[in-house]
Amino acid sequence: MDIKYFDNAATTRIKEEVLEEMFPYLSVEYGNPSSVYSIGRKARKAIEEARKQIASLINCKSYEIYFTSCGSESDNMALKGLSYAQMYKKSGKDHIITSKIEHPAIINTCKTLEKQGFRITYVDVDENGLVNLNSLENSITDKTFLISIMYANNEIGTIEPINEIAKIAHKHNILFHTDAVQAVGNIQIDVQKSNIDMLSLSGHKIYAPKGIGALYVKKGIEFERFLDGGHQERDKRSGTENVAEIVALGKACQIAEKNLDQYHRKLIDLRDYFISSIKNRLPNIKINGSMESRLPGNCHLSFDNIESGELLLKLDEVGICASGGSACSSGDNSISYVLAAIGLPSNLAKGALRITFGDYNTIEEVDFLVDALEKIVNPYKQ
Repeated sequence: MDIKYFDNAATTRIKEEVLEEMFPYLSVEYGNPSSVYSIGRKARKAIEEARKQIASLINCKSYEIYFTSCGSESDNMALKGLSYAQMYKKSGKDHIITSKIEHPAIINTCKTLEKQGFRITYVDVDENGLVNLNSLENSITDKTFLISIMYANNEIGTIEPINEIAKIAHKHNILFHTDAVQAVGNIQIDVQKSNIDMLSLSGHKIYAPKGIGALYVKKGIEFERFLDGGHQERDKRSGTENVAEIVALGKACQIAEKNLDQYHRKLIDLRDYFISSIKNRLPNIKINGSMESRLPGNCHLSFDNIESGELLLKLDEVGICASGGSACSSGDNSISYVLAAIGLPSNLAKGALRITFGDYNTIEEVDFLVDALEKIVNPYKQ
């Protein structure tokens, strides 16, 4: 069966150029980058080149990039690293502000920090998933040291007003972190222009392998490591570096930077063609999230006469891969907390479908998807 993949927010297919770049570091270039001999130095040089490629994509300095295993680790490293720094220097600051629709890597890290004595405020979002800026600023106290708001939501695709949030944070001398896992490589990001202090990203969302991520930390920001061991990553993230995947992430970022405008346009064209086609065939669907401030490849929609689980199984039977929401929440049959936060009625929340487009999708595949959805959702219309 020919698979038609529409779940690029969950993971992406590795690009051939990325595979080619990483292969030597899985075989002949096997040196440990902490070693002083030639093959170790080659590995170190490859890591530093990848660091430059990632930094170029988001417009920061290469030494401000720290390698991790994934976006979730980057989120943990940012929130726990800053929190423990506050605790160890006995600053008296113990308050973090985040939103109700963050990725589980942020939500669950915050829950852990709450158990350790930190106070967390989870601010509301509107019906499109946009953070309420007044609520956010009104939540600030003299104990607040961090605001962490995602760049774009992984379920409904809404892009948050990052520049405005950063301004609010810095007006009150508060650091600002953003989980940009869904945004990096999909939209233009400039950490300097946006005044972002810390940013998380992940390789497998931008056509690199699973198991590699990075954290941007602005020069001068103090944070504690939470993984003890050797002195890798400037004493902030111990463990022998995953050279092959670091190289792959660097290459993927280089490709993303070069092709960003073209890629952005392609995803918008696919998404808008899909929305127009499905609305024409099934006019009673509801599109969730903001259409004005939205990731180019995301379409999150709801049906009121079929549940997500049944819909996904029927799509899978004809070779279509899609999602009901976040891949990191799969297996949970309850209504998505993101959809609950935007006030979506339960019947529509239970019938949610996330379609996310990528570089390998075609118009012909979109037509196949629309045909399949019509047959599944409204079989008597045929």
